[in-house]
Amino acid sequence: MVFIRRDTLTWRRGRENVAVYQPEAPYKYPRCFCKTCGTSLGEILSTEESFPISAQVLDGDLEIRNRFHEFVAEKPSWYEICDSAEQFEGHPVTS
Repeated sequence: MVFIRRDTLTWRRGRENVAVYQPEAPYKYPRCFCKTCGTSLGEILSTEESFPISAQVLDGDLEIRNRFHEFVAEKPSWYEICDSAEQFEGHPVTS
């Protein structure tokens, strides 16, 4: 997942193929999926100023590095976090 600013997102095609899943509490953020192949798209239809989307939907190579891990309390026991990025039990706390 990568966070992007809404004003930097340009749709080239396929917006009509996006389906939205509305989660049950305690989760509150809708998730988007491709109706054709089922690929997770993150919150690509969000109206917020910035939001997370799946990095694989972007064209080209991203020159970014992981800054944090969220919901580490819910990760599978077999998944090992192998970097020094900050970890949060749930959503990152903003100050």
